[in-house]
Amino acid sequence: MFLESAPLGYDQYREDIPHGHITTVEYESGTVGSKRSCMIYTPPGYTEERKYNVLYLLHGIGGDEMEWYKHGDPQVILDNLFADNKLSPMIVVLPNGRAMINDRAEGDIFAPDKIKAFETFESDLLHDLIPFVESFYPVLTGSENRALAGLSMGGGQSLNMGFNNPDYFEWVGAFSAAPNTRDPEQLLPYPEKSTAQLRLLWLSCGELDELKHVSDRTHAYLKQENIPHLWYEESGSHDWPVWKNDLYHFSQLLFR
Repeated sequence: MFLESAPLGYDQYREDIPHGHITTVEYESGTVGSKRSCMIYTPPGYTEERKYNVLYLLHGIGGDEMEWYKHGDPQVILDNLFADNKLSPMIVVLPNGRAMINDRAEGDIFAPDKIKAFETFESDLLHDLIPFVESFYPVLTGSENRALAGLSMGGGQSLNMGFNNPDYFEWVGAFSAAPNTRDPEQLLPYPEKSTAQLRLLWLSCGELDELKHVSDRTHAYLKQENIPHLWYEESGSHDWPVWKNDLYHFSQLLFR
């Protein structure tokens, strides 16, 4: 299926609407053995008197917790959608998916220890970050209240971790998933069991993306196994216009 481009102005700051807040916070990571940073977006009208769903939104191999903020304007896209009554109430957490002491995207970002750190993030997310968010923010704590999505390396992480932890996430999205995505048979050794609880499984990729074969093979396997999912091809390559468009469309489907 072809994914249409978001309407003109979807990512432009609007003065005349309520705005949320996006801030950097620190949490203790027992996995890494240090404090780690993430960014958290709270929506317009945020109050501790109500409970919110949570989207964990992951970056690519060359980024960190700031990547979406610097390049993707998530707070602007989400503010505009909230103003147009197109989103369910949610908090968005932007972690650093490179779980190691020096988690900056510097030097050889493809070094084995840095690639390994993206795998280690699964423990950091489940055992450190999610408990932190659920302790300090008024959020709903069921698997139906958590979504996991990401771009490129983060897309691969979302599929790997989402399928590996069906009791944690019922909404999973991969935008231009990178080759860190496990092979389908390894990703889903028991397809029906791994996806039984999923309310949304989203795959998307730009038509000109050199990594499109990763999404193609995952889609083909899901189709072969009759696993319900949304598969979108869209204009563009491995770049921000694609990922911003994905966030615009994906976020509107969550927590319905």
